[in-house]
Amino acid sequence: MRIVSFILIIYTLTIYLAIIASSLVDYFSDKFLYSYLLEVPNNKVGVLLGTSKYLANGEENLYFTYRMEAAEKLYFSNKVQVILVSGDNATMHYNEPITIKNKLVKRGIPEDKIILDYAGFRTFDTMIRAKKVFGLESFTVISQPFHNERAIFIARKKGIHAIGYNAQDVNYKNGFKTQLREKFARVKLLLNIYILNTKPKFLGEKILIS
Repeated sequence: MRIVSFILIIYTLTIYLAIIASSLVDYFSDKFLYSYLLEVPNNKVGVLLGTSKYLANGEENLYFTYRMEAAEKLYFSNKVQVILVSGDNATMHYNEPITIKNKLVKRGIPEDKIILDYAGFRTFDTMIRAKKVFGLESFTVISQPFHNERAIFIARKKGIHAIGYNAQDVNYKNGFKTQLREKFARVKLLLNIYILNTKPKFLGEKILIS
């Protein structure tokens, strides 16, 4: 019985922490997010957060598709001039930045206006590298609302003047697992910033965006 009670206590605390973390991130980031294109302030660079093109079952990943659409709208509305693509490049056979770049070029965005960050292994890393490696003090994050909220929280807490443009979200049925993971990702986020003082996995040489 003691073991069961202990497990229930841990479970309850985890749920409470997830709710508190989610509410805190929502409240802090909301004023820096934009869903309507005409309202988005201009920034030189849009930071496009990576994700896989396809789901594990081979179907289209709507998170990917909608982010491409959002990046295209920002660029051709002159809300950004350059797109910094950040994503996972962990293996020879999985390269999010290249895949995203190819899709953006097909959508008409000039190749020389796309810069790749191959070490954006996590959203946390992407935000820090945008400043430390690419020399950006301000930029527009491009992703779904829940993702933008977390990214903006990281950026602002690290002294970066970031805003977010919300790509179309995915419906509850298709996005349930992602939304559930996000709740616990926010608990980890608060630990990384306030307790662990986490650093990016890799920085490397500066690649300043002029």
